[in-house]
Amino acid sequence: MILLVPEASLSIDTMGTQAASKKSAPARSWWGLVATLGPVLIVAMDGSILFLAMPSINEAIQPTTDQSLWILDIYGFTVGSLLITFGNLGDRFGRKKLLMIGAATFGVGSALVAFASAPETLIAARALMGLGGATLLPSCLAVISELFENPAQRSQAIGIFAATFAAGFVIGPIVCGILLNHFWWGSVFLVNLPIIVLFLVFAPILLREVHGARPGKIDLLSVILSATGLLVAIYGVKHVATYGMSLLAGGLIALGVGVLTVFALRQRKLETPLLDIALFRRHVFAVAILTGLLSLFVWSAAAYLSMTYLQSVLGYSVLHAALLAIPGAVVLTLSCVLTPLLVERIGARAALIVCNFSIAVGMALLVLTSESTGAAFYIASTMVSGIGFGISFSLVADTAVGAVPESRAGAASAIAETSNEIGNALGIALLGSLLTVVFRANYPGDETGIAEVIDARGTASVAFELARTSFLSGFHVVAIVAALICAGLGILAIRWIPKAVVTPSVAENESCPTSPNASPPPPGF
Repeated sequence: MILLVPEASLSIDTMGTQAASKKSAPARSWWGLVATLGPVLIVAMDGSILFLAMPSINEAIQPTTDQSLWILDIYGFTVGSLLITFGNLGDRFGRKKLLMIGAATFGVGSALVAFASAPETLIAARALMGLGGATLLPSCLAVISELFENPAQRSQAIGIFAATFAAGFVIGPIVCGILLNHFWWGSVFLVNLPIIVLFLVFAPILLREVHGARPGKIDLLSVILSATGLLVAIYGVKHVATYGMSLLAGGLIALGVGVLTVFALRQRKLETPLLDIALFRRHVFAVAILTGLLSLFVWSAAAYLSMTYLQSVLGYSVLHAALLAIPGAVVLTLSCVLTPLLVERIGARAALIVCNFSIAVGMALLVLTSESTGAAFYIASTMVSGIGFGISFSLVADTAVGAVPESRAGAASAIAETSNEIGNALGIALLGSLLTVVFRANYPGDETGIAEVIDARGTASVAFELARTSFLSGFHVVAIVAALICAGLGILAIRWIPKAVVTPSVAENESCPTSPNASPPPPGF
């Protein structure tokens, strides 16, 4: 999800702004900011540690390829389907209250994940973490915005917020690698618990309640339709990838698409829709949302499959793989920080074009990976694509919100957040399924993934050598598809975004700057 300032912050009157600008925040506000940084850090770390821990999880509880994808996907699907709903609940009942409930839920889910002994239990526990995660980052940002009335200090606070999130990208893989070298895989999720406990103790003291200015009505049927349609359609795609096309799989895909169609039609009739489809008629908005969604679509899949390549194909340890991810994570973080300066020099349009084509080049570099080239092209890929991902996370949301009238800023923010979460989950689901299809087409055995081959036959067998070759074939197909998607987005940006596009500044609309993407980025991407 892209972190955005709540709609209320976009409509501050001029006199109030002038008065607020002269008022310095008390020490209590800065301590409140510190309190929110804990959940931010663990959510950022959560994604990276899961990607690194998956080979260990596969070895310990032996999920099928289908179940492994659900372990990775269910968090994002849960967050994506509930994000707007919880945004409305926060407006109605209070962001701080929802934040406390979300943090507690995230903590309980983390404990259940750590001690899960079966794939089904792990999937359910990850869904519970998603339930908590749907509240954490948007609510944290809303609360922070309320703590700082001075726009300059608010911007500074959001900058610290974003820097902490970026730090989680780098810290997560290292912490995960150290823990996995000494303890069982579940230990990496127990790191969340002391941070959650400290937050629950101090947050009620340091934070104040925040309510939305214009809470929208929650349409329960829309929530059910969007979540059901998405999950059913993706399950059908996963079934095709794992077991081949069948009447059941085709029926599930058709049913899911049908439910999503009903959802879309319903949104056009509602006064306060979950998804304001009319906004997509604006080309700049559409390109920005597609860039955010598809960049994360590519990113999540590339990160997960790259970790599998490093550990299962090349045989690197978890810690070794984590260290190899750091150069890309550093480039991504620097790109996030420097994007505002880049936009000042070349403009938002040119920055979006650079964003998409740099990701395309980075993905293309993955085609050169093999058993003999080692990690060289992986590192090069993460560093080149990290430039584009950093631009996307910093710029897309601001461009999307700036492309619509101020009265629709809240709806645009919600769409940006939701589309990014969905993109993050769909990437692993669909591109991961594509790799599985190619793997099955090339591998002569019954196993559907390289992890299953390692578990069943070991790494000293002929089957493993065939599995490595089959995995690389699928990995290269995914890289080509990902590169073509991003190159296509770059061409679309050239054609659809006018040269005069200007991203609204903080001074003009009193919004806070966007931060990097709030869906926990995989290590190195």
